[in-house]
Amino acid sequence: MGHKVEGDGMPKDAAVDEFAGLVRTLKARDGRSYEALGRRLSVSASTLHRYCSGATVPEEFAVIDRLARLCGANEEERRALQAAWTEAERARRRAASPAPPPVPAMSAAQESNPEPSRRNQAPDPSAPDLSAPEAPRARPRRGAPAPLLVTAAVALVVLALAALLGHPTRRASAPAPASPPPERTAASLPFTWSIGSQLWEGGCGHTYLAPRAVAAPPVAADAGAWAGTHGAVHGGEALVRITVQGRSQSDAVVLHALHVRVVDRAAPLLWNAYRMDDGCGGAVTPRHFAVDLDRPRPLARPVDGLDASGAEVRKIPAVSFPYKVTSSDPEELLVFARTAACDCRWYLELEWSAGGRTGTVRITDGGKPFRTSGAKGRPAYVHDSAEGRWITDSDSGQTG
Repeated sequence: MGHKVEGDGMPKDAAVDEFAGLVRTLKARDGRSYEALGRRLSVSASTLHRYCSGATVPEEFAVIDRLARLCGANEEERRALQAAWTEAERARRRAASPAPPPVPAMSAAQESNPEPSRRNQAPDPSAPDLSAPEAPRARPRRGAPAPLLVTAAVALVVLALAALLGHPTRRASAPAPASPPPERTAASLPFTWSIGSQLWEGGCGHTYLAPRAVAAPPVAADAGAWAGTHGAVHGGEALVRITVQGRSQSDAVVLHALHVRVVDRAAPLLWNAYRMDDGCGGAVTPRHFAVDLDRPRPLARPVDGLDASGAEVRKIPAVSFPYKVTSSDPEELLVFARTAACDCRWYLELEWSAGGRTGTVRITDGGKPFRTSGAKGRPAYVHDSAEGRWITDSDSGQTG
């Protein structure tokens, strides 16, 4: 599959071109502006424009599927659109592969003596003592098991008994960290759900904390791979989008409430802050749930959105529970979780009912809690694209 080079020097895959063309066709058929469609999709006009131009491929198909429904696409067109998105997403992942940060150059002393001195290091108890001669090993008598084999067999029996009896082998003085209970099987739910956990505000700005130097910032669609490569976590704020869709057109699923559960709190990370900002912005602030992770019992508080794309600022009413979803009428719940005082690990719980059944589904980040750390006062950096390097942000004291 061929590639072409765009004006910014980045290669663009033909599959991305094909997907973007289908999205443009949908948008042209509907006739509404980017702002008007963006309001219905809870994305900014600039983000929707990136989808149409091929500058960005969305991480999830749900937002494009909803666009297709809004624009009157039939089932066959939606299947073709999903197939095109799948190929474009694969192309995006192939092109992502961020380069690892450069390795610092060695000093002249290190080059002349690359092996570090070990005089002041504590000995490794697991390493063999090469300074002493090896003692002769006693050969076991024929028919009698070697002491090492006996010890190993006993250890295996102890471990097997511990597993059967449900007794952990770790000491009581070192309990395992708190974590959510096991999730229910998604197939048993009368609806499907998916998340986006690496969102940037307005599709443009975000702050990450990282334990070491990082490569140049990615586009928003590649943020997950970039953050994973550098071990980065959300700094000050995390945006999570939950897309919920019923499995049936006729049988609605009722969403009753969204709860926040914090499973671990620690002091904010003492890492550098790296700000992602490509200078874009949108005139639409989507409705969302605001979460203050610093409260003893955080709540998901519904907040109105704002549309400033026209002559007047228009309010977008917040999601009001209970709320119904079907296969043709999905819902997107956007969560803004903020903290200044902790390194928090947290997850969400969504209450639902359908057809006489009730339940709670846990919303996590791929089976793990979301992680957000306060970033206020940390050394902050922005990327100078002209010089190709990170520079100190003059507003670093305001990072929060």
